[in-house]
Amino acid sequence: MRVTVSRKAHFNAAHRLHRPDWSFEKNETIFGKCNNPNFHGHNYDMIVSVTGEIDPETGFVMDLKVLSDLIKEEIEDAFDHKNLNADVPEFKNLNPTAENIVVVIWDKLRAKITESHDLEVVLYETPRNFVTYKGV
Repeated sequence: MRVTVSRKAHFNAAHRLHRPDWSFEKNETIFGKCNNPNFHGHNYDMIVSVTGEIDPETGFVMDLKVLSDLIKEEIEDAFDHKNLNADVPEFKNLNPTAENIVVVIWDKLRAKITESHDLEVVLYETPRNFVTYKGV
């Protein structure tokens, strides 16, 4: 029997959607106010879900304390109150769109969660705008 457990988390971060190989005009056309040279911020919410078999000894799919600690160490500590473009190495050459952010988060967590478990990350950039990545 496969069951999904989830943990909700939060971080605040600034970013700028911008491609240096494009003209200012093209960046403005594509990214609009998100191309602000002084950056802008979001209060990101995310839901991390792990699906797997229930361990017969513990009754857990995954200990939620372990998942909570992983999210804090791998994501919150790395992204919270940071400028994603300037402070987070994964975005040095990667435009920090919500789509790219969710994939980076998934990759960082996937490396720490057993392969027998499925992983899904839902990232809310605003209460109404969110992206989901399941790895494939």
